Amino acid sequence: MNWKDILTAPLSTLYATGVWLRHLLYDEHVLRARTVKIPTICVGNLAVGGTGKTPHVEALIRMLAPDFRVAVLSRGYRRRTHGFVLADDTATERTIGDEAMQIYLKFPEVRVAVCENRVRGIQQLMKQCPDVEVVLLDDAFQHRRLQAGYNIILTPYDRLYKDDHMLPWGRLRDLKQRVLKANAVIVTNCPEDIQPIDKRVIDNHLRLPAYLQLYFSQLRYGQVMLQGRPLVVTGIAHPQYLMEYVRRHFSGAELMAFPDHHRFSKKDQERILARSRDFDFVLTTEKDLVRMHDTQLYSQLANRLQAIPIEVDFGNDTEAIAKQLTTYIRESQKQCSSSDS
Repeated sequence: MNWKDILTAPLSTLYATGVWLRHLLYDEHVLRARTVKIPTICVGNLAVGGTGKTPHVEALIRMLAPDFRVAVLSRGYRRRTHGFVLADDTATERTIGDEAMQIYLKFPEVRVAVCENRVRGIQQLMKQCPDVEVVLLDDAFQHRRLQAGYNIILTPYDRLYKDDHMLPWGRLRDLKQRVLKANAVIVTNCPEDIQPIDKRVIDNHLRLPAYLQLYFSQLRYGQVMLQGRPLVVTGIAHPQYLMEYVRRHFSGAELMAFPDHHRFSKKDQERILARSRDFDFVLTTEKDLVRMHDTQLYSQLANRLQAIPIEVDFGNDTEAIAKQLTTYIRESQKQCSSSDS
């Protein structure tokens, strides 16, 4: 334990105590958790920072949308609005947030809404979109006011929740034992060459109960149409995964990294434009492109700017995940129908 750990460990204990007390109030029904009469699937994590929640929500949309009318509800992080907002043709990243806007643009057949209060958000969704059959909740596991029907916890391959510590010593914002309240755990950002023995090692390390399903996922990057040496500009939590891929396929790639959800100021844009003159093109993510849309970066870089598509691949777990989620949705629909009759 180094000096930094010695200083932060006591603060971590205090933070953990506060989180434990909050959960206790909900568990003892001092604070009320609400349920809703629609299947709800929550994609969350125990840690701060990016674990790929939005790409996993998009993967679930692709999995479920052929059979169900899907809606997505998120908080709308860093938006300039408040309360419930249902995305429509007037939506921007400032009104619903960059991640929600990204989903809205990619999946026009899916209802996308944002609301700080997830219970109120679902109630408004059901009122305004009565045809919706299942709601995907982006990052709502800590939102105890709503009791989701099915919870998925994401944990990155290179920093499993079991090996982490509570804030500020580590990156955990929730207690490790809270994973027992989930229905499935997905180990994300797995290497391309992960072997069955590697998965068994993680399975044995996490020691999850039999009812808690363990799955694995990888990030797949789409085709980059532009050629030459790229400047990678991004404001995401962990750009190292993207840079590992880019450097395998493009020589001389360099990174200009900004904080997650960063809005590019005029000064930022001038720096990026000046630096981009030394490169053949600028590569960014879909989420960053949403935030660049109304800036001079978008207009001045024009055909020298491309967002690289990112998708989640569940590999051999795809069929098992789809079957489990479909079973949950069907059973939940039957329960809701019987309670109404």
